[in-house]
Amino acid sequence: MPNYDYKCQSCGNRFSLFYKTYADYDSAHKSCPKCASDQLSRLITRVAIQQPTRDYGKMNSNEMLSVLQSGDSRQVGEMFNQIGGADPRLGAEYHETTQRLLKGESVEKVERDLQNNTPKTSD
Repeated sequence: MPNYDYKCQSCGNRFSLFYKTYADYDSAHKSCPKCASDQLSRLITRVAIQQPTRDYGKMNSNEMLSVLQSGDSRQVGEMFNQIGGADPRLGAEYHETTQRLLKGESVEKVERDLQNNTPKTSD
């Protein structure tokens, strides 16, 4: 269940309260742990939403080609990572390429380096 963030209007203290259920939140008397004031402002803080993970192994060849053509290096790297994983038979170059793409290095730069057989350099 979520944490609720507050700022006390009396003393300025910022704090979080945790409730196991929404019913607990609704029925709770909320007060500042520092000064016991109930003059609180609810704060809206950053919310982390987990993105669904794509299952690249279930994609058909056209869907995989679409990922490759998207230009999104992290997505291409994630596809390589899911499909190839840590399989040593794919070789060090495959795994280095995957890591470079996962870090966001451009697909074009990685491809150029592979064609030129040059070592990794920073953008």
